[in-house]
Amino acid sequence: MTFLRDLSTLTGRLLLRNFRMPAFLVISIVQPIIWLLLFGQLFSGVTRLAGFGTDNYMEFLAPGLAIMSALFGSAYSGMALLMDHDRAILDRLLVTPASRGAVIGAYVAQSGLTVIVQASVILVVGMLLGADIGGGVAGFLVVLVAGSLLGAGFGALSNALALHVMRHDAIIAIMNFIILPLTFLSSMMMAPSGMPDWIRFAAGFNPVNWAVELARAAFFGSAPGALLVPAAALVLFTLVCVLIAVRSFQRFMAKA
Repeated sequence: MTFLRDLSTLTGRLLLRNFRMPAFLVISIVQPIIWLLLFGQLFSGVTRLAGFGTDNYMEFLAPGLAIMSALFGSAYSGMALLMDHDRAILDRLLVTPASRGAVIGAYVAQSGLTVIVQASVILVVGMLLGADIGGGVAGFLVVLVAGSLLGAGFGALSNALALHVMRHDAIIAIMNFIILPLTFLSSMMMAPSGMPDWIRFAAGFNPVNWAVELARAAFFGSAPGALLVPAAALVLFTLVCVLIAVRSFQRFMAKA
């Protein structure tokens, strides 16, 4: 109970800091809408190809872009930890009675929760533009869960990276090097049947693609069995990333 109380308090601090910045609110809401409108118009005719499961590209695109927003929204979350370190806020937190696990856990939890805003906006706007969510409310919620799991996983990796490199520019460069290839090695914007064989093979090992498959299956209202494999793989990925972040934080405290 103490851990959960500390985790909720520290996570709330980070969320409140984000929502106090008007620029953050505007970008979080407007950017996903721009992505949806641009990609939706650019690739609107691609559903003439087989394998999309729908003639409405907006239905195919909306859950994929919800996952994209989770990926890009969490990849740089290590910057918040570095900001607190540079301002000595992290040092002050470490001398309080707060659980050490809650301190690093708050940065990871903040990543998972923040992306819910962007993912929700994308799904709602997608439905306003004609996407029919076959999975109903349950499907909507599963998409948010998939985005949160991916966001927490990459948020944990970003924070682990921050604890090792301790440089803002290095985080940006390294995460860009990682997330851009993962984006295009997934079925985020293209059906698997339209991919080259080697990309389709690589997508099978891509956590971003696991999240996309889970979100899209739930959005379309597929049978629950279709959700099990990508859900299990995504949960495992997130747990491994969280363990990496915890281990990195332990090493950081040992050196402090």
